[in-house]
Amino acid sequence: MVMHHTEAALSHDTEGCAEPFLIRPAAGSEAQAPVGIATAQRDALSAQLLVSGALLFRGFELRTTEEFGRLVDAFSGGSPRFGYAGGASPRRALEGGGENVYNSTDYSPAIELSLHNELSYTDVYPSLLFFFCLVAPGQGGATTLGDSRRILSRIDESVLQAFRTHGVRYVRNLSPDVGSGYSWQDAFETDDPAEAEAACRHIGANFEWREGFLQVSQVRPATAFHPVTGEEVWFNQADGFHPSALDKDTYASLLAYHGNEDAFRLTVSFGDGTPIRRDMLDEVRAAIAAERCEHQWQAGDVLVLDNLLMAHGRAPFTGSRKIALAMI
Repeated sequence: MVMHHTEAALSHDTEGCAEPFLIRPAAGSEAQAPVGIATAQRDALSAQLLVSGALLFRGFELRTTEEFGRLVDAFSGGSPRFGYAGGASPRRALEGGGENVYNSTDYSPAIELSLHNELSYTDVYPSLLFFFCLVAPGQGGATTLGDSRRILSRIDESVLQAFRTHGVRYVRNLSPDVGSGYSWQDAFETDDPAEAEAACRHIGANFEWREGFLQVSQVRPATAFHPVTGEEVWFNQADGFHPSALDKDTYASLLAYHGNEDAFRLTVSFGDGTPIRRDMLDEVRAAIAAERCEHQWQAGDVLVLDNLLMAHGRAPFTGSRKIALAMI
């Protein structure tokens, strides 16, 4: 086995771009099982993950979600998988690989998904993310990465202090349109309103039924402290939930349909309900953009992220792309 950094894993024109730590088979042993490596080297790999925030298994003969699931279990020591019920993005469970293996996202391929930390808008979120490339993108489709520690360090202190002081209030208006990807049934993986309400309580969210819609709201800190390293990280999705993240045409059509931003599927404010100024969001987005790197996928890649230390997103793409996701 060879473990080292590789400049080919990420590409970016900014010096010091975050790179995943590369794990690959020793020369001449491409069939070497990554499950054995993950089991034998679990402590060393976990320690490295706290430094780099990301690991990349590359060059192994991984082809199926079943093989992926075994690697996830080996790396995590058999820890229970994290379910996505209550998440804001459209996502589908995949066959094989055991419980709670999902497709990475169902958003349109034309959309750029900005850097974010998974489920940072809820009280309950995963520690580790495992992405598996079943089908490499035809064109584009990189998974973007950004070190959450470095994003935090780039944000102007006055803006950072405002977020630290007030926190972030997220609001989601979930429709009754089953199968849309944006309904409360899709979000909470149930047709039972009582189960959806229980799921809201589990993630620490308030909820209110409004003519078939379920409004879910939650106030969260804007930063977090890593439970092992103690490092403070930028850990919120204010920039992605804010209506200013929408393109002009989408924003105009939603405003015409709903009449005001409060009825949009996603909205956000400071925790006390005061608006987040556009110049503050511009500052945050500039910091995030400065740390954005691209991981170019190869079939069989498994990318492991520490969810607090490394934010992730997705570049637009054309053609095929199939990435599986499991969380711990």
